[in-house]
Amino acid sequence: MKLDISSRKDIKDILTTFYEKLLSDEKMLLFFEEIVTNKQLDHHLEIITDFWQDILFDTTLYQNNVLQIHKEKHAFTNFKEEHFACWISYLFEVVDNQFKGLIASKMKNRATSIAMVMKVKMNLYKK
Repeated sequence: MKLDISSRKDIKDILTTFYEKLLSDEKMLLFFEEIVTNKQLDHHLEIITDFWQDILFDTTLYQNNVLQIHKEKHAFTNFKEEHFACWISYLFEVVDNQFKGLIASKMKNRATSIAMVMKVKMNLYKK
């Protein structure tokens, strides 16, 4: 039986597997080349884990503006609808393979909302 997400370790495990999928996908790798080239993946995972811990467990660890960071990246590497679809697909797959419950559902729902807001802000949203 799958348990629900209940700790920072669970979030980090999800994100580690998720990033393994992203980094093995040629169309997604280009968004992370700088992080990989500079050997910053572990640091990046800690920051993203802070972000998701704040969302899922109402902490206050994440100190950046996630939308601004992605908008700046978008200026150099164009995000497209297919990138968001891939991102959501991989995240849902990892969460569903490892967990089941209210927090797991919250993570997927929030990821969908975040993707929608980012697409709107980057003028990529199509009805």
